Amino acid sequence: MSSPRELETLLDTYLEAAVFEMGLSEKTVAAYAADLRAYISYLTARGVKSANAVDRAAVLDHLTALRDAGLCARSITRHLSAIRRFHAFLHQERLAEANPLSGLDSLHLTRTLPKNLSEQDIERILAAVSPGDPDGVRNAAILELFYSCGLRISELAALPLRDVALAESLVRVRGKGSKVRLVPLGKRAIARIQAWLRLRAEKKNIRGDTLFLSKHGKRMSRTSIWAIVKRHARLANISKHVSPHTLRHSFATHLLDHGADLRAVQEMLGHADISTTQIYTHVSAERLRKAHKEFHPRS
Repeated sequence: MSSPRELETLLDTYLEAAVFEMGLSEKTVAAYAADLRAYISYLTARGVKSANAVDRAAVLDHLTALRDAGLCARSITRHLSAIRRFHAFLHQERLAEANPLSGLDSLHLTRTLPKNLSEQDIERILAAVSPGDPDGVRNAAILELFYSCGLRISELAALPLRDVALAESLVRVRGKGSKVRLVPLGKRAIARIQAWLRLRAEKKNIRGDTLFLSKHGKRMSRTSIWAIVKRHARLANISKHVSPHTLRHSFATHLLDHGADLRAVQEMLGHADISTTQIYTHVSAERLRKAHKEFHPRS
């Protein structure tokens, strides 16, 4: 199969088998269907349209996105269970050449979900942009904006030039549900964006109104932006798995580490419910507990 709807077609095949051959309950099948549709939607957004094109990194990125969206460990485990069964079925039925999750159990996978990066790791990634790279100025601005503003990849890709107010040190972000929020821009982010805007103004084939453009003058795809983040993490010799969600996660965690108010972080992230933002407080609290245990004489 090679059609754009291949994964959706395979999902229908799997769900039919789950009902008539595997004997799963109607409730279980409905839950699996919802989780797998969300998974396939994520893959499609990344440009993955074939079962054979799915690799372990894509699965991990999806699970990371779920965690960064505020899902609890139990919900993520349920999603993972559905994904594992789906890929096992495709491989067993010879509908896919391999199972990307073969040999890994659920516990191992959940433990390998990337955590936030240290501030030193972030600096290494931001410094990894090659001066000789013709797209380096743009890529440096992309990386800086991800970390400085905590944007989702969809928000950064769609960010219109008109919503970047450098004079006011603000960026207007249209998030989930078309809700608009204002996020402050730091001096470093402003400098990176200004450098890119000078080059952007020289382009003669501009066909998009977004801040960031491809070499063809069009809006950049989420897939190409994701690849930029991954490539520069690799260039920086970061051993952890890094995605745009990791930079967003790091943005929130580092703000809280330095004493930022939880409500302010919630507003900058665009979370409707503060309980979603509180996932980052757990990370910071765990770091404090670790430091206390390691350095306090009576720990």
